[in-house]
Order: sequence, then structure tokens, then C-alpha cells
Amino acid sequence: MMGYQEEITRVEGDRFPGKTYAEVVLEPAFNEAKRHLLAPMMAIHKAHLIMLYEQGLLTFAEAQQIARALQALDLEEFRQSEYTGEYEDLFFQVEDRLLHIAGEIAGNLHLARSRNDMGIAIYRMVLREKLLGLLDEALAFRDQLLAFAQDHVETYMIGHTHTQQAQPTTMAHYIVAVTDLLERDIKRLIGAYERCNRSSMGAAALTTSGFAISRERMMELLAFDALIENSYDAIAGADYLAEIAATTQVAAINMGRVVQDLLQWCTQEFAILKVAAPYVQISSIMPQKRNPVSLEHSRALLSSCVSNAQTVVHMMHNTPFGDIVDTEDDMQPYLWKSLDLLGRLYHLLSCVIGTVEVNKEILLQRLQGSFATITELADTLVRTDGLAFRTAHHIASGVVKVALERGLAANEITLALVNDVAQEIIGRPLSLTEAGLKLALDPIHFVKIRSLPGGPEPEEIRRAIASRHEQQATFKIWLAERRNRIAAAEALLDETLQRWNRGEEAR
Repeated sequence: MMGYQEEITRVEGDRFPGKTYAEVVLEPAFNEAKRHLLAPMMAIHKAHLIMLYEQGLLTFAEAQQIARALQALDLEEFRQSEYTGEYEDLFFQVEDRLLHIAGEIAGNLHLARSRNDMGIAIYRMVLREKLLGLLDEALAFRDQLLAFAQDHVETYMIGHTHTQQAQPTTMAHYIVAVTDLLERDIKRLIGAYERCNRSSMGAAALTTSGFAISRERMMELLAFDALIENSYDAIAGADYLAEIAATTQVAAINMGRVVQDLLQWCTQEFAILKVAAPYVQISSIMPQKRNPVSLEHSRALLSSCVSNAQTVVHMMHNTPFGDIVDTEDDMQPYLWKSLDLLGRLYHLLSCVIGTVEVNKEILLQRLQGSFATITELADTLVRTDGLAFRTAHHIASGVVKVALERGLAANEITLALVNDVAQEIIGRPLSLTEAGLKLALDPIHFVKIRSLPGGPEPEEIRRAIASRHEQQATFKIWLAERRNRIAAAEALLDETLQRWNRGEEAR
């Protein structure tokens, strides 16, 4: 009778990789690698080859032979290939193909490097592209928000604190606040990019190499902004992943809070927003329903962004400070998914907000009947009667109490009512006039006199929007410069190998 060890060996095999290990670990990693890692892997092969030749570690004939092999690779063939277990991973499959085309000399392409420094560089190159893609979407979304704010500079509404009616403001004031939230997310993403876009190449396994390679040249050829100087840190310091994950979490949480407001505003009770037809869904049983599912899905998927990013942090937690698989193939896809999803949600929200209808009339109607202006009544009493603010606040509070008892809206409060309350509190009527009372309770007046920097007054909001557009221009210049630098580096790699292929030697 076969023992359990023999039975496992019969099914799994007696050499690496075991069947289940391949299915659970290697095949999923291979599938992710051929989608995401192949292009940066090829860029590193080309850059390393150029550097080795420039440093005199390969002759021109050797470099030319390897260059021709690199150019002969059919990358689409790799992308379409299935994992068979013949090779441990994509790296070895590519290396074997190079050896088959160029012969033994192709083995020198791995001179003075390791899968450690190469793998970290690949991950950083993938992430920088995804960060740039996310920044593209974030900036486009912010453009849309600013355009929406511009349209609603004089859309007056009740602002809430603690979910309760607080003070008059405008839709633009609220939306500009959202753009400022997004600005900070963009700055955090840029900071994360700058710390991600650093080169590990030349660290080799963990101690650099005895060969006279140029780490600086590899950094330049691959469009990295700096070196990770300490070679141990280069292969061990995975905090660039944690920073990107944390930044993504903050951005997703920030936008989730805004989406929660938008969803509430879509309810028939609020009736502030009407989402356009392409982004609502009808009920299968209730004909009257217009379900704002685009916003519902956005809220849920933003939570998914947070969860995927948190998975990255959890997988790093309590791992050794060194080269370890916890920070590699199994973990990276969670961060890629979070970044990609956040970018798609920014795009979706741009579409939803760009087509939504705002019920300006009901916003103003509710505002005029609310007690949101009562702060200004207290402020006015300070000006007209020289009262201490706390005393004026006490009178204004008493006015609200009496008005509520009598079932009066704010715009139904009379000067006689205010004077009755004042008589009880300060023992005399006020100097306030009917015209002054009317102005104090006017929500549009309330907004227009709040013109301090950052306030909701229309001209101040227009100034703020113009300022944010200037920020946008600066962000877009930064983004274009990074994209251009990476594109130029990629073009240089290909042009150099093409020259060599034509027999043109140049150092």
C-alpha cells in the first residue's frame, strides 16, 4: 500500500516545481508578469547591455550579437504563452530564448546583476507608469470639478456640520473644497512617484559587484531620477510600496466621503442632484426608480481600492528587512489593481459630475426658509447694538427657539419678535431696523459678505478657481516632463540597438 508521502510525490512530482506549487504560486505570477513585467524587463536588458559595452565588459561584436537576439525576440509570443512549468518564471523563459538565439554569449547579459536588483527595478518601473496614469486621471477629474464649480459659483445652498443645517454657502464653495482635497492627493502621488522612481540596478544580490559597472548609467538609461544608494536598502527597502499603498488609500477614502454626499443629494428627500440617464439604472419592479448606481458602485469600489492597498501593507507587516517574496510577485498585483481601479473611478466620476443636473431652485428655497443665517443675525447685533458676541448669540438663539415654537420659517421672523427676545435678555429693544433684520436673514447677503480668503463669496470663489487652474497647469507640466523623459530613454535604448544591428559602433 502506497504511503501518504509516496502518494503526494506521485501527484506532485519529485522535482521543482511541484504541481500544486506551480498552480498556486508560479502560474499566477507568470500570468501577471507577462502582462505587466515584460516591457520593463526588456528595457533593463537593453540598458544593461549598453552599459556593459560602454564599461568595456563586452566587445562590440559580443554586444552586437546580444542586441540582435534582443531585437529578434517575439514579445507577443511571450504574452500569449501559457505556463507549463518548463521554466520557473518569465525571466528564465526569456533568458533561455536569448541563449537559443545568440548562443552562450547571451549568458553575459546577466553579468554583475541579479534577479534581486532587476526585479525591484522592474516593479518600480511598472509602478511609476501606473502612478503617471493615475495622475492623468486625477488631473482630468480635477479639471471637470473646476468646470462644475465655475458653473455653480452662485448656486446657493445650505452647508452642513455634524449632518445638521449650519450656514449658507454655495455649490462651488463645496466643490472647490473637493478640488483642494484632490490637490493634496495629487501631491502625495507625486511624492510617492519621486521616491518610487529610483534605481536599484547595480545592487546585484545585495552587495553590488566586483565588476566595474556604472550604476549611474543604468539610472540614466532607465529614466530613474536617483539611485537607491545603499545596495542592501535597494533590495530590502520596500517602503516605496507602503507609501504608494497608503497614498492610494487616503485618496480613495477622500473621494468615498464625497461620493457619500453625492448619493445623499440624489435621494428624493434631498432632490438636489439628478444623475444623467447613462449613469442610472431602473428597478425591475418599481417603475418610478432612478437608481444612481454609478455613484453606488463608485463608493463600493473606492472601498475596494482601500482594501487592496491595505492588503499590501498587511503582506509587508513583520517581514524581514531583506529580499523576501512577501514584497514581490504575490503582493504587487494588489497595488496595481488598486491604482488602476482608482484611475478608472476618477474617470467615471468625471463623467457623472460632468452630466449631472443641479436643482438650484430647491436649494435656494430651502436656504431662504432655514435658520442657517442666524449666525449673521448675531453678528449684526454686535455691529448695530455694540453687544458682546456671546450676548448677541444668546438673543439669536432665543429668536430661533420662539420661531420654532410658533412654526415660523427664518424668513418669517419679525423685528417685533426679535425685540421681544432682546427685552427679556438685555432689558431693552434693539437698534436693529426692519431693513437690517431682512438683510441679516438674507442667505445671499450672508454669502456675499464672506469674502475672506477661502470664503464662499462669488468673486472670491472665482479667484480660487483661477488659482486652481494655475496649479493644474503646473501639475500637467510636471507630468509631461516625466512622460517625455521616460519616452526619450526608451527611444534611446531602441535606437542604440538598431545602430549596433547596422554595424554602427558608438560609445
